[in-house]
Amino acid sequence: MDARFIGIAEVAEAPSVAVVVDVMRAFTVAAWAFARGAEKIVLAESLDEALALKACHPDWVTLKDGATAPGFDMVNSPGLLRSADLVGRTVVQKTTAGTVGALAVKEASLVLCAGFVVAEATARLLRARGCAGVTFVVTGEEGRAEEDLACAQYIARRVTGAATEAADYLGRAGESRAAAELATGARQGAHPDDVALCLELDRFPFAMVATWQDSLMALRPCAVPQQGAGRPV
Repeated sequence: MDARFIGIAEVAEAPSVAVVVDVMRAFTVAAWAFARGAEKIVLAESLDEALALKACHPDWVTLKDGATAPGFDMVNSPGLLRSADLVGRTVVQKTTAGTVGALAVKEASLVLCAGFVVAEATARLLRARGCAGVTFVVTGEEGRAEEDLACAQYIARRVTGAATEAADYLGRAGESRAAAELATGARQGAHPDDVALCLELDRFPFAMVATWQDSLMALRPCAVPQQGAGRPV
C-alpha cells in the first residue's frame, strides 16, 4: 500500500481514500459516542452550524472543544462522555482539528476517521477494500502532531499485515505535546483519564466511516470482520 501523510492545509484535491486521524481527542470521543449508543455523528463546519442544527433538532446532542458553552450539551472529552447515555441519538461534533480534517476530504470516495482506539478495525477495513493508496490526514498542529502521526503510521503498517510493535507508537503519542497539555490541565474541558483513554489500543471493534449526504458529513460505525470472516458490513 502506498501511504502518504499530510496536514489539513496540504489537502489540495480529494484523495481516493482518506484516513483522518485525531487521537486527542475528536475521534476517540467519536468512538466512545458510538460505544455509548449514538446512531451517527454529524461533523459540523462551525460552532454556529452546530447550534443551528441543535435548534432544528432539539433532541440532537452537541459537543465542542474547550469549556462548556450555551447551546452545547457536552465537551470533547472521552472521560466525560464515557458514561453518557446516547442510545439512538445523533451527536453534532465540532472540534478544532478532527472535524476540520474530515470536512477537508469530504469528496474522497472513502473517508475513515480514526484514533488508536479503532486502529486495527481501520486497518482491517482498508485491507478488505483492497486500498492501494491511502492519504492519512494528520490533523493536529498543522500536520505535525506526534500523537496523530504515530497513530497514522501504525495503522499504515497494520494495513500491510506486518507484525508491528504498538508500544513504540503509543509511547510517542504519550509523550506528545497534546498529551502533556491534557495531563497538566492546560486544555479546558478535559478529564484526568483522557490521555489514558486516547491511548487504549483497539478498544473498539469497529471502524468509523464518514459520508457526505444532504449537505452534511455524517460519521457512522462500520463493523469489520476478522480476517477470513468475509466482507465488511
